[in-house]
Amino acid sequence: MIRDLLHEIHSTLRQNKLRTALTGFAVSWGIFLLIALLGAGNGLMNSFMGNIADFISQNVSVSGWMTSKPYAGYKENRLIQMDGEDVLYTESDKWGGVIGDITLETPSTSVTLSLDGKTVSGAIVGVMPEYLEQNKNKMAVGRFVNQMDIREKRKVIVITLAQAKELSPKDPEGVMGRWIQAGNISFRVAGIIYTDERSFSRYCPIPYSTYKAIYDSSDKIESITFTVNGPTTLEEHRAFEDKYLKGLKKRHEVDPDDRRAFWVRNGYTDNLEMTKGSRILRIALWILGLLTLVSGIVGVSNIMLITVKERTHEFGIRKAIGAKPGNILSLIIAESITITAIFGYAGMLLGMIGCQVMDKTIAQDSVDLGFEKIQMLVNPSVGLDTALEATLLLIIAGTVAGIIPAWKAARVKPIEALRAE
Repeated sequence: MIRDLLHEIHSTLRQNKLRTALTGFAVSWGIFLLIALLGAGNGLMNSFMGNIADFISQNVSVSGWMTSKPYAGYKENRLIQMDGEDVLYTESDKWGGVIGDITLETPSTSVTLSLDGKTVSGAIVGVMPEYLEQNKNKMAVGRFVNQMDIREKRKVIVITLAQAKELSPKDPEGVMGRWIQAGNISFRVAGIIYTDERSFSRYCPIPYSTYKAIYDSSDKIESITFTVNGPTTLEEHRAFEDKYLKGLKKRHEVDPDDRRAFWVRNGYTDNLEMTKGSRILRIALWILGLLTLVSGIVGVSNIMLITVKERTHEFGIRKAIGAKPGNILSLIIAESITITAIFGYAGMLLGMIGCQVMDKTIAQDSVDLGFEKIQMLVNPSVGLDTALEATLLLIIAGTVAGIIPAWKAARVKPIEALRAE
């Protein structure tokens, strides 16, 4: 029975090559576009998440900025300078363990670095060991500032790779361990931070305690960075942030509604929002892909309707010699499944190949933003499970698309069918 059905389907498809080709093209094109679109979307998301990963950390960093409103006798555009009192406020028990580890950063001091007659500009900044992770920097060679440097107030410095290349063009790593001049002060190079060739960063970290001993003995600080324990949702983090800033604004006599006086970089909320944005983008890509797939399904349905119309006379003869409505129904549905399955999997394979081609061509190109280059697509691919699920969805949809014309064919009366031309 099944063998006869398959033989009949094969014979019908061979006799109607153009119709089969058009139907198959609609199916293959739909699944190909779906997989290619999802692959490109995944590549874009991988690039996006990879790039922002260099800027987002699981910390909250707060620094003073300029007021935007007059308040308590002060004019607007007043510069807010954070200090030791703000550190005590952050460390106070009122936060009940919500604020965890705290690190500090000093204001920067512009200097000229020199070595063997070569000079380059720089900005000395006092930091703690956590600065490396907080700013998502990577060491090209050597080490970063450590706790021993802090305790002993060592004169060690970490410079950027760009600065090392200017100080020692032939052997940038050769500056490691050497003493360089930073203005009138000598520092020993402990490490070199990796930077892109076009990076504008000129910050040269030194131990926080060393900076305070040499450049600024006051309690002024540039920023406070800390971890947060407890809040998990975006709303909870926003509520904590507002509560924390409320106390800072009161200390520095800033209008409670002034949102410019303090600059806050909240890695937690950034991550939550990026995750939400990623989810929305993926849903949008699936919707676009499914709409493309629907066009293929509509094409299958239309062609099946035309098929039924063309074969009305044939179906009348079949019913006249004893064929039951179920036989007609199963025949047309089987044809729909066969066409959809064969060309659907062909489209899936072409889509997977298309993703590989994108990975070897478009994904190799980068966009120059002026200060760095980024890849537009990173690993633009679709998992085999996703591709199979999409193809299975198409087969099911194609089957459903064939039910309506099959149902109409099964209901046709033999006498009416035989009259059809």
